Amino acid sequence: MNAPALLSVSQVETFYGRIQALRGVSLDVHEGEIVTLIGANGAGKSTLMMTICGSPQARSGQILYRGHDITRTPTHQIMHMGIAQSPEGRRIFGRMTVMENLRIGASVADPSHFDRDIERAFALFPLLKERRNQRGGTLSGGEQQMLAIARALMAQPRLLLLDEPSLGLAPLVIKQIFGAIRELNATQGLTVFLVEQNAHHALRLAHRGYVMVNGKITMTGTGVELLGREEIRAAYLEGGVH
Repeated sequence: MNAPALLSVSQVETFYGRIQALRGVSLDVHEGEIVTLIGANGAGKSTLMMTICGSPQARSGQILYRGHDITRTPTHQIMHMGIAQSPEGRRIFGRMTVMENLRIGASVADPSHFDRDIERAFALFPLLKERRNQRGGTLSGGEQQMLAIARALMAQPRLLLLDEPSLGLAPLVIKQIFGAIRELNATQGLTVFLVEQNAHHALRLAHRGYVMVNGKITMTGTGVELLGREEIRAAYLEGGVH
């Protein structure tokens, strides 16, 4: 693509104390794309997602969003710039109702659009409408993942970051979650950066993909290209990491 990237990560290195987690990571996400990052557990995928969001901050390299350098920008400011994250482990507020969780997601958005955004969330995940007065902690794992994504969408993001949305979910629920992501991208043009261990689902969904091994990007291509690569099939699709 010739247009400037919506998100551009360039030579980013991140450390936890003396432990280096990211080693010169570079990737781009363009407007309207679904881009996935796959890799084994512990490869550094979630660290990259958190580094984009400012916690931890990169020790070196640069992260640009809409052409603005956000490498040293505090997390709360990044969330006001049109980036929303559905984190690994969902992290919903278990003692709060579905509606209260969604209101928290909307706290950085234009309040005049709240009713419209709620209806969109409920249209995407009808189960949440049925459970809207139920506490988040009493929802099933799949329903909690739907809530985590819906809460992120309530922020009216231009870029949605999804960290391991299929983790621990039944195959039917995974299909629903990935179907919703595809619908958001197709109907609303939402740009999505997806971190996943489930390489098969992620690469089928994504326009482009990157492979991370030990904190480095080792391979890139279209989702179809990567699905067809023998080394990807051996490592991630045939008894490897799912």
